[in-house]
Amino acid sequence: MIIVVMGVSGCGKSTVAEAVARRTGAEYVDADAYHPKANVEKMSRGIALTDEDRAGWLDILAALLRERAASDRSVVLACSALKESYRQRLRVSSEVHFVHLKGSYEILLARMQARTNHFMKPEMLKSQFATLEEPADALTLDVTLPVEVQVARVLETFGRID
Repeated sequence: MIIVVMGVSGCGKSTVAEAVARRTGAEYVDADAYHPKANVEKMSRGIALTDEDRAGWLDILAALLRERAASDRSVVLACSALKESYRQRLRVSSEVHFVHLKGSYEILLARMQARTNHFMKPEMLKSQFATLEEPADALTLDVTLPVEVQVARVLETFGRID
């Protein structure tokens, strides 16, 4: 099984995805690690990525998920996947399921302002909310729930994935 933990910046994708992976023994993958240098530099300057900027990145992630699905390996991917078209590119098999971490702008802005050493600037949160197309086919979790509760809900919904 493949779980994609998605949402705007600051929602806790990496934290929740890593916790689900740890709990289940699945591989954890952070999509941010696959951004080309040009994308990271652009975001570091406070410039939102375009669909064109994201295309190659999404292709790399889709290939990674296809490979994991073909080798019957479970993975939990932390990835913004803000648009339905992006999610369609990542939906490489029937084993792919989405978890949408949802929170208010104010809560997520406060989280972003509190973190250090991240290329995503708090000023870019508005563009993320503007780009977000909320999924109709995802497990949606409130970001204010404790991480342990979020993980439990993922496991209740999708079962153990190891």
